[in-house]
Amino acid sequence: MTPDKPHQGRRPDRKYRVVQWAAGRMGKKAIRGVIGHPDLELVGLYVHSADKEGKDAGVLAGIDPVGILATRDIEDVLALAPDCVLYMQEGFDVDDLAQLLSAGINVVTTRNEFFYAAAMDPAIRERIEQACEQGGTSIHATGSSPGYSTTTMPMTLTYPMRRLDELTIDEYADIPASVGPDMITKVMRFGAPVQRGEMDPRLLEGSAEGYRQSLTAFADAIGMPLDGFEVRGEIARATEPFTLSDGFVIEKGTMGAQRITVAGLRDGRPFLTFRAHWFVTPHLEPDWNITGEGWLFTTKGDAPMQVRVAYGRTDEGYSEHLAGYTATPAVNAVPYVVDAEPGIRTIFDLPPLVARLGPQ
Repeated sequence: MTPDKPHQGRRPDRKYRVVQWAAGRMGKKAIRGVIGHPDLELVGLYVHSADKEGKDAGVLAGIDPVGILATRDIEDVLALAPDCVLYMQEGFDVDDLAQLLSAGINVVTTRNEFFYAAAMDPAIRERIEQACEQGGTSIHATGSSPGYSTTTMPMTLTYPMRRLDELTIDEYADIPASVGPDMITKVMRFGAPVQRGEMDPRLLEGSAEGYRQSLTAFADAIGMPLDGFEVRGEIARATEPFTLSDGFVIEKGTMGAQRITVAGLRDGRPFLTFRAHWFVTPHLEPDWNITGEGWLFTTKGDAPMQVRVAYGRTDEGYSEHLAGYTATPAVNAVPYVVDAEPGIRTIFDLPPLVARLGPQ
């Protein structure tokens, strides 16, 4: 491919019109990403909060005004007839998604529930596929974890292999650096008393959903389908107090870390394993040997390797920087998803996704 030849999956003769759906931490990062992308045009913003309604998208994203005002009415989004909606809300509304897709609007989302049709909830899958067929549209889920860490990196690491015996992905995430205090204590339950060394089954199930889907997609893509999954959650206690930004103290002896293991099985043994270590302090009992943040990829096979990817630091602030790992893959995927065949699309259905980094 010559440098000036357009890459398959995007058409250089057009701008892809985008509406951002939700303006939280990820959404704000996505707004800035769309505005700076040479092939994209931000045409709308949908929000849930009355406090954000009517506000300029640029101002909400921490940049100069761009002349686009936030709305809470889905009819306003439909009237814009964008090529794509970047869907990044907490939770999801299948009715909204079906309405967008059936109206001819493609969707790229960071929601875990839409990674792979074959592994989705059957009722949701049927509803979404019908909407895609009606609108001639596609939906694609992506992000960092699951996403980049469970599909893109494994695809790269196995490229020089002809035999894969096992892949293990260890993730280490400093939770206070990436989410707010309410999420830490009220949703993830850090700082709660520990009765046993196991996680709440409801929290475990919700956390495991996206990993199961994305690992299943990868296994099918390489022609080695999984037999099933083993999922388990573990808790470690803080061995010393830790104070959050709002003054809440994670007391000694309370929950200081969670470890979620999602193991895809083949022939009765772990074949593809994702193991998330989410911590508020590295001082734990039992000691999980937490020495940093990022991912550790370990492959066993005819070309074994171990690759550590450490999270870097930027001037924009660590939380904002981490949000980019999730939001920016979605932004970069827009042209490819708009031009894809209708349906629920994985990264393995699309051409190689190339980040267009040139000037607008």
